[in-house]
Amino acid sequence: MSKDKYTLEYPFNSSPKVLFNRLSTASGLSEWFADDVYVNDKTFTFVWDGMEQKAQMLVRKTPEIVKFKWLEDKDDEQINDTDPYFEFRIRKDDLTGETALLITDFAEDEEKDDAIELWDTQIDALKHKLGL
Repeated sequence: MSKDKYTLEYPFNSSPKVLFNRLSTASGLSEWFADDVYVNDKTFTFVWDGMEQKAQMLVRKTPEIVKFKWLEDKDDEQINDTDPYFEFRIRKDDLTGETALLITDFAEDEEKDDAIELWDTQIDALKHKLGL
């Protein structure tokens, strides 16, 4: 089954710099995204309930974009441009000063609603950690 790309947008009353730190570092991601996060070079290991999943950081442009690709196998180091990824993009409106977090991810059609619900829950945890 192929996965479909979707993008979610969440408003944030936070500076892009503070938000970017929570999206791009092991310590920041372990506050809201996973139980624990380890980094070795550009490979991030995310831990949930004792289970590990690895992702490679493909792009990091401070304080704007962080892009990861899940590594399916421990030896899966080849990255293709067509592979699904997940991306955090911070957008600040120069006119209004409002900050938004855009999340791009992929899910199979029958799993998309569950994936969006999971993102909603995780973003609520992130906002809570930021005191929002």
